[in-house]
Amino acid sequence: MKNVYDVLEERGFIEQSTNAEEVRDLLGKGPVTFYIGFDPTADSLHVGHFIQVMVMMHMQQAGHRPIALIGGGTTMVGDPSGRTDMRKMLTQEEIAANGEKFKKTFSRFLRFDNKDGAIMVNNADWLLPLNYIEFLRDYGRFFSVNRMLTAECFKSRLEKGLSFLEFNYMLMQSYDFLELFRRYGAMLQMGGNDQWSNILSGADLIRRVEGAPAHALTFKLLTTAAGKKMGKTESGAVWLDPDKTAPYDFYQYWRNIDDADVANCLALLTFIPMDEIKAITDMDRGADINIAKERLAYEVTQLVHGELEADKSQAAARALFGGGGDAADMPSTLIARADLEQGLTIIDLLSTCGLIASNSEGRRLIKDGGIYLNNQRIGAHDYPVATDDFKDGHALLRKGKKIYHKAVLK
Repeated sequence: MKNVYDVLEERGFIEQSTNAEEVRDLLGKGPVTFYIGFDPTADSLHVGHFIQVMVMMHMQQAGHRPIALIGGGTTMVGDPSGRTDMRKMLTQEEIAANGEKFKKTFSRFLRFDNKDGAIMVNNADWLLPLNYIEFLRDYGRFFSVNRMLTAECFKSRLEKGLSFLEFNYMLMQSYDFLELFRRYGAMLQMGGNDQWSNILSGADLIRRVEGAPAHALTFKLLTTAAGKKMGKTESGAVWLDPDKTAPYDFYQYWRNIDDADVANCLALLTFIPMDEIKAITDMDRGADINIAKERLAYEVTQLVHGELEADKSQAAARALFGGGGDAADMPSTLIARADLEQGLTIIDLLSTCGLIASNSEGRRLIKDGGIYLNNQRIGAHDYPVATDDFKDGHALLRKGKKIYHKAVLK
């Protein structure tokens, strides 16, 4: 079997590593227990997290043992990495509820079925009971403040202010690595490249306290070819939870990404072999980028939401864009007949269907010619929606070129 380090490198995941040859050799010799941490700052993972999930799946398929660490303790403090301001403080109950939802998501991607399967733990189990004075005496002496201040996760915050609360985050994450080393023999921590300083600090703590080797490996964040983070839309983040981002909307997000980002996303977010990815994205050889985009959208939706939802989303998209298929599965909203009879403007309809965040946004879109009802451009923000607009009980709304929504009369 091919060394998983080579697989990750070929597909473009790897950004930084402590002694790459040592890590590669370690992963080639036999099962390695590794971990990736996820702070439950929201009630769902988003597509930015999916890079990390894909790495865990690649590693488990190669015979290594993943630990999915839920940051119930670290979220109480808040990670300053990649932030220009302090994170919103959540209550312990909110964090616990979010963590439970994370657990359900991980169970869709990793095998937890036997003694050699993946492990899921919560660092609240050991961080919350810590005695602060004992912790400082036992471990604080291993951390140099001068060195910590040179870490990128702190440097970017010094001008605007870094709270002492956040300054503790590196110590807590480092202690996580030590605790997982002691409990499960975890020798490798992985994460996004914005976690490099924190992960290195944990590996160094293990070497100092236990006299044992530990390793760090980071991978690229999910960004566009221009370097902008992916996974954001006008309505917010693209979530892995179908109740927050419907499978159809999830599919459409990938179907509509820029041409320049397709090959990278196919490599990072699917298991399609690299030679096949090159073949379907090689524009010099006349590849149809739209076929590649459809393949990307289907594969990622299938991984996240299952084959049935991927099939339904693809069929709905093809129906809308002239390729045949069933539009019954596009996102829809029920509209009460009583509301329609009392008087409903196009702005009201857009708002009810969740296509606009405010009335002013709706007026701007209509003024710019970006709103359609049953494929007819709407020119007035006070356009009265009537029963006749609901052909066979439904009306088709379009926002811009690519966002469709069905309003269904009940």
